[in-house]
Amino acid sequence: MTEARTHGHGQDHHDHDHEHEHHHPTGLKGALYNLFVPHSHDASDAIDDALEASREGVRALKISLFVLLGTTVLQFAVVLLSGSVALFADTIHNFSDALTAVPLWVAFVLGRRVASRRYTYGFGRAEDLAGLFIIAVVAVSAIVAAWQSVERLLHPQPLHNPWWVVAAGLIGFAGNEAVAIYRIRVGRRIGSAALVADGVHARMDGFTSLAVVLGAFGVMLGFPLADPIVGLLISAAIVVLLWGTVRSIGRRLMDGIEPDLVHRVEHALADTPGVLGFEAVQLRWLGHRLHGAAAVVLDDVPLAVADAIAADAGRRVRAATGNVDDFQVRPTVVQRFGSDQLSS
Repeated sequence: MTEARTHGHGQDHHDHDHEHEHHHPTGLKGALYNLFVPHSHDASDAIDDALEASREGVRALKISLFVLLGTTVLQFAVVLLSGSVALFADTIHNFSDALTAVPLWVAFVLGRRVASRRYTYGFGRAEDLAGLFIIAVVAVSAIVAAWQSVERLLHPQPLHNPWWVVAAGLIGFAGNEAVAIYRIRVGRRIGSAALVADGVHARMDGFTSLAVVLGAFGVMLGFPLADPIVGLLISAAIVVLLWGTVRSIGRRLMDGIEPDLVHRVEHALADTPGVLGFEAVQLRWLGHRLHGAAAVVLDDVPLAVADAIAADAGRRVRAATGNVDDFQVRPTVVQRFGSDQLSS
């Protein structure tokens, strides 16, 4: 048997906490990190029921879809009145953000299907694949916005009704930030990296809308090229901020897991009465649900008692993490020969 990790309370437990402490950037960098690369899981208010989690995800997508479509229609009307290329770039991005809700919606519905003989783990991965689609749409919208801005730099055109552009930019920011807050909050509650990514996408759109406002003020101050320059800056910002979303979705597809979740599982196992130690702790996401397993080391106890301790450990893991569909605890009983010898 491989060496098991033993535990105790007091100093050993403190060392265990210190070993698994998970650090994040602080200061201005930390504020920007939390703004554009938020966590996709918060165990403190996670939804345990898989069906309810999917329903809440779909509800968030429905509401945000209609809000963003309304924002897009208002902005496009102002584009026709003003001819603002920066606002046009922002409108394209808002429309793409609204469209990303559709495949994610399909993925949530597909994820409810029961496992089959071909897909024995179910269809939760559809959600992560939808996250890849979101990344692709954001990248394409950045390219289109950049192309339109370069075209306007080479062939300048006057900007009409700049105050309408300011109003449309503020509307775009308000609509996108409201959607971003809602999507990210629900995504965290249900553990969906794809929904959080979609919320970050909306937040990017909100800040690009504020950039449109700056471009309109630049035009009013006598700098007509401010509008296409802001369009280019919007495209560059989208590409830079997209990297955090790429990492988040890519980590899910590679079965990466947040260290804090592993930390919670290990503490739940260590605090289970009768558990001497643990080993082989494994966790992975399938969509917005967790699956995992671990082996716990027990004293020389009857098989029925070992099974009961393992079941108790599993319940403690579910209570500590939330979002768990399946967590297998394998008991390993050690037998004592003499006063201080152990063998498996």
